[in-house]
Amino acid sequence: EELKRAQADFASARADTDATLAVIKEYNDKYGYVLCPHSAVGVAAIEQLNMQNGETVCLATAHYDKFPAAVSRAVDPLPTPPPELASLALLETRRTCLPNDTKAVQDFVEQVIADRLAKEKKRSTLKKVVLTTVLAGVVAVVVQAVFKKRSSS
Repeated sequence: EELKRAQADFASARADTDATLAVIKEYNDKYGYVLCPHSAVGVAAIEQLNMQNGETVCLATAHYDKFPAAVSRAVDPLPTPPPELASLALLETRRTCLPNDTKAVQDFVEQVIADRLAKEKKRSTLKKVVLTTVLAGVVAVVVQAVFKKRSSS
């Protein structure tokens, strides 16, 4: 009963690695657009289900350069990624191993958020101190100039 209701609202399809790579290559060759593997699976599903029409939209899920090893099997050479994305390759990979426990993961995420908020608050406070100091300096210079002008008059 539930399966029938779900099937009335949803359709599904699948694409193995070869089919995924074929879609990536096809769309690059035809349209000059490089799909990420996940987006290619979505496009393959639309094609398998004969849902290509003026109303169907497949949203890209990621930039292809997140998966260069996979995508380069279909498109070689890969186009140059945007500088913002290319710069990510230079960053250190961060990871934290946690136990397979929902509470541990929730606690970790909450702590990371709290730490970032505290860091941002500290940064914001420092910014306010610097701006106040600069403003005080400007006011002092203006006051000094006014007094100098009055004394010379």
